[in-house]
Amino acid sequence: MALKQATRAAPIVTKAHYEPPWADVSIIGISGSSGSGKSSIARTIVNQLNLPWVVILSMDSFYKSLDPASSEKAFLNEYDFDSPEAIDFDALLHTLQDLKAGKRAEVPVYSFTEHKRLEATTPIYSPHVLVLEGILAFADVRNQIFCEEDPDVCLSRRIIRDVKERGRDVEGIIKQWLKFVKPNFIKYVDPQRKVADIIVPRGIENKVAITTVVQYIEQKLVEKSTQHQATLSRLQLEAQKSPLSDRVVFLPETPQLRGMSTIIHDVATSSEDFIFYFDRLAALLVELALNNARFVEFTVETPLGRSYHGLRQRGRISAVVLERGGAALETGLQRVIPDCGIGHILIESNVRTGEPELRYQKLARDIGQHGTVLLLDAQMSSGGSALMAVQVLLDHGVAQNRIVLATYSAGRMGLRRLTSCFPGIAVVVCHLVPDIEERWIERRYFRC
Repeated sequence: MALKQATRAAPIVTKAHYEPPWADVSIIGISGSSGSGKSSIARTIVNQLNLPWVVILSMDSFYKSLDPASSEKAFLNEYDFDSPEAIDFDALLHTLQDLKAGKRAEVPVYSFTEHKRLEATTPIYSPHVLVLEGILAFADVRNQIFCEEDPDVCLSRRIIRDVKERGRDVEGIIKQWLKFVKPNFIKYVDPQRKVADIIVPRGIENKVAITTVVQYIEQKLVEKSTQHQATLSRLQLEAQKSPLSDRVVFLPETPQLRGMSTIIHDVATSSEDFIFYFDRLAALLVELALNNARFVEFTVETPLGRSYHGLRQRGRISAVVLERGGAALETGLQRVIPDCGIGHILIESNVRTGEPELRYQKLARDIGQHGTVLLLDAQMSSGGSALMAVQVLLDHGVAQNRIVLATYSAGRMGLRRLTSCFPGIAVVVCHLVPDIEERWIERRYFRC
């Protein structure tokens, strides 16, 4: 059964609102003189937390590309890198706005040996807390840390760093320090000390200050987690009042389907037979999902010289596997679309709270331009992971009406919760199951 395609685009009205924990990211600014230990403190904080959703963003990435005249000055240590005019604040602001909106941001890469921006960029996505470090990092940042250090120590650190990492000579470093760094510190950087929430002397040796910052970030993470769990609970209550969406499509229950499902559910079935029949069912799920892909009218000429008025897929079709259960559908996917591009998302449930947590994502950079994106998972009960996975795709520019979720089994509550939040997506299911069911398919399929 295929969903009818609208002849013209209509705005999608979202009935319920899902807000992931990375929405409205908390930003902590770390400022201080060059060589005061900002980067070391930021790395120490992130290493102590050891969480993928606490990320460092360095203002060094946002230096402006230099024209030939300025580049020549830079190689002669005559260019002022410590002035606000050297920073591309427009690009920095755009990056922070994207992250605050929950979108993926592309951070530029600046080469200090070539004194220019490189073509490559570094993507940042879904941080719950962002640590922004730089000499002028207090612009529009609420949580502010100022690194205080003796000027002689700062100079010695800068000499070691610039000689080792940026290919500069000691004489040029001292010249730049006296001409630009020290005057700009007095003019622009030191005044930030007055508005700082925390002043950290002695850098990473100040264990008390670093512990205080770590505890503050942990508190913010707990607040975001609590808010996210409350959102999921609210959506579950709202979903109880919602009927099952007509965009949920089930595989026709034919005798063949019931026979294969019987083999899959039989505890006595061998691993080889389980994998064989599940791959067959996965191919059927993908076939049905493709019926709900986007097509446009197209006319071709037949071998007999006649015109055939048919359809052609609109744009590229790709797939995203929701690990690890979705990987069980990959063989079926490749049987139907051998050259299909595949992305991956890993969402795990917190062992203490049951809250879904985004651990990893690797998607095509142009996925927002793909015509149809198949989201694959073996089982969906409460729908928490599916909600987060769909939000990830939306944040990467994929429209709701281009997403088709294919899953072997799903709970009615999870389906209601998912489609009430994202009414534009299509869902293809083989079996309805109880709202809470233990994940077992991937264990049998992967034998572990």
